[in-house]
Order: sequence, then C-alpha cells, then structure tokens
Amino acid sequence: MANEALRVAMAEAGETVESLAEKVRVDPKTAARWLAAGRIPHPRTRIAVAEVLRRDAADLWPEPFRRRDLPWFRPWAELEQDATGIRWYEPLLVPGLLQTEGYARAVLSTGGLVPPTEVDQIVASRVDRQAVLCRDSPPQLVAVIDEVVLRRPVGDGSMMAGQLRHLAAAAEWEHVQVRVIPTESPWHTGLAGPFILGRLSDGTELAYLDNQLRGQIVTNPLDVASLGRRWESVTGEALPRRQSIELIREVATTWT
Repeated sequence: MANEALRVAMAEAGETVESLAEKVRVDPKTAARWLAAGRIPHPRTRIAVAEVLRRDAADLWPEPFRRRDLPWFRPWAELEQDATGIRWYEPLLVPGLLQTEGYARAVLSTGGLVPPTEVDQIVASRVDRQAVLCRDSPPQLVAVIDEVVLRRPVGDGSMMAGQLRHLAAAAEWEHVQVRVIPTESPWHTGLAGPFILGRLSDGTELAYLDNQLRGQIVTNPLDVASLGRRWESVTGEALPRRQSIELIREVATTWT
C-alpha cells in the first residue's frame, strides 16, 4: 500500500518526485521510494520534506511518532537519538536528559496544568530518552545551567538532594559535562531563554527552542549560527567542569 498522505501532500503542493528530491537534496530514486508503504526517511529528511510540503511530519509518516511524547516534541526526540553532540543551555531547570524521575514528575505536575495520565506518559518518555547517554556510542553532552537551578526547590528537599547527586554523578562521565554559571555573574545573553544545539553524524547542525506552548526545531543555518554565538557567550560565563561539579555537590548537601 502506497503512502497516500505523502502523495496527496505532494500533489497539493505542486511537487513532483524530482522537484521534492532536489529541494531536500536527495536522489530522485530515494524520494520515489518514500511513496511506498514502510519507506521512512531519516528524521532530519522527514522534517525537510514536511517544511517543503507545509505539513506536519507526523501526518506524512505517523509510525515513528507513535510515542508517549507530546506531538510537537516527537521530531526533536527522534533527532536527539541520532545526535553525536548536544549542547544544552537551561537557565531555570535541570536539562531533561539529566533529570531524575521524581524531579521530572514534580516539574510537570506543578500547577495542575497537565493531567496526571499525561504526566505519567511524558515522564516515562523522558526516562526512556535518557538511555541515549548509556549506549555504546553516546553523544557528547555539554549542559550549561545557572546556579539558580541548583537552589530553587522543585519538590521537597530530599528530591532536590537526589537530583543534584544524580547531576554530579552524570557530570563525571567522560561524555557528559555540566557547567554552572554562578549567581554573582551579571546578566548574560542566555537568560533570554533556553536552547539546544544538536550535531548529527554528517555534520548537520540543528537547534531546538522551547516556550510555554510548544517547541520549535530550527534548521535555518543563519539562525543556528546565531544560537551558536549565544552558546559561546554563555559558556564563557560558566565555571570550569571540575569547579561546577564541586559546586553541585556542595549545594546538594544544603538540601539534606
């Protein structure tokens, strides 16, 4: 059975196999195979095709998106699994790949805005995603956080102590760095909001931005380069790796 959703989307957008292949930089034979059932392109290619056709990638290829993540987050969750390098800045929270289950649940449950069953699904998915850091060839993760992340209570003191111990332990792994920007640092560009930069095996650079409603994958090279400059700026404010671990462990003791 053919991929009818893709065929219709191409027809409505006025795209042929050849024109679509040219725009997403693949061989026409490869693009033609996508019209057959079960032929699913690489995550970044799915995103590129969806942008050309002005459709949601999950509508064109629903199978990879049958996960427990929020629908708008699924494309990034897939790309995250393919990344060879992840640079993540968070001013207010522990990055999702480094959260404990209790911390994640407390964050998502705050305010009662997310139904309990949905909280359970998102937490389970977040824990599943963290397995990427334990595989044989994990991505290099560099996370920069502000010191307020260590000191603002999420859940109770015991939960915070456990989260910070987990964070410090992960920061000891060879492929993980956690660097902290101390509170005495002046206002810096990162405080405008969190962002993630991802590098794929072929050198492609992507970014992810999050807000109160949903997230956005950034593929425009100029925008990614702009976020890269912001990354250089925020890392310049952060403590070195070893000092950051010592600070995390020190603050952890204040929660017990």
